[in-house]
Amino acid sequence: MRRATASRRADSPNGTTGPANGDASRLAVPTVPGMPSNTPSPIVALRGLGKTFPAAAGRVQALAGIDLAIDRGEFVAITGASGSGKTTLLHLLAGIERASEGEITVAGTALNGLDERALTAWRGDALGIVFQFFQLLPTLTAIENVMLPMDLRRRWPAAQRRPRAQSLLERLGVADQADKFPAAMSGGQQQRVALARALANAPSLLLADEPTGNLDSRSAGALLDLLAGLVRDDGLTVVMVSHELQARDRASRTIRLADGRLLS
Repeated sequence: MRRATASRRADSPNGTTGPANGDASRLAVPTVPGMPSNTPSPIVALRGLGKTFPAAAGRVQALAGIDLAIDRGEFVAITGASGSGKTTLLHLLAGIERASEGEITVAGTALNGLDERALTAWRGDALGIVFQFFQLLPTLTAIENVMLPMDLRRRWPAAQRRPRAQSLLERLGVADQADKFPAAMSGGQQQRVALARALANAPSLLLADEPTGNLDSRSAGALLDLLAGLVRDDGLTVVMVSHELQARDRASRTIRLADGRLLS
């Protein structure tokens, strides 16, 4: 993808689907369209969720019988040994994988009935995702990486995107990295930029897949503090897969998986 296309596209504000007059620094969590803001419904509702994968020896049950509700404003850590189903569960919440059985509703949308195009649009509007290895585009600067989701979804008027991206970088302590490419940044700085990108479209839910797994302990602790602050101060909902004891300390609830089943 060329830099000019990703970062400087002159979209018309009339074609935007997001807030037209909001403060560019706002990180408010939007409510589900049509739902009163005081409705105490869970942001994640899973019922009888299961997932199987084909294998040479037959089908492998990655998840089975998962019943789970996550309320808005929770910071949930998903833990378990390798192969317990943690990443599969996160991928189901993101609509990256399809459930083999059961029902899954996330941010007010039943995912079972959506086709791939609708899932992609829903994911771009409702979710922020942070990965272990950052997944920043190497040919874009930090601020261009943060602007990219806004450009793709036209969530904000074109004139507001760069100021909003800059304010997110400032909020996360990496404003001085705005014009640098990922290769010129440390791992901790890249992960903060990746978090800013995940927040760009004011998602209802942030999913984090081992976000501290490629960081030193100091950078990991700082990132977890940032996530806890977003939950506490902005009402963001965070669901994170992690082996880190630090993550469990900061989470409001810990969910344990073993052999594809929910233990607690």
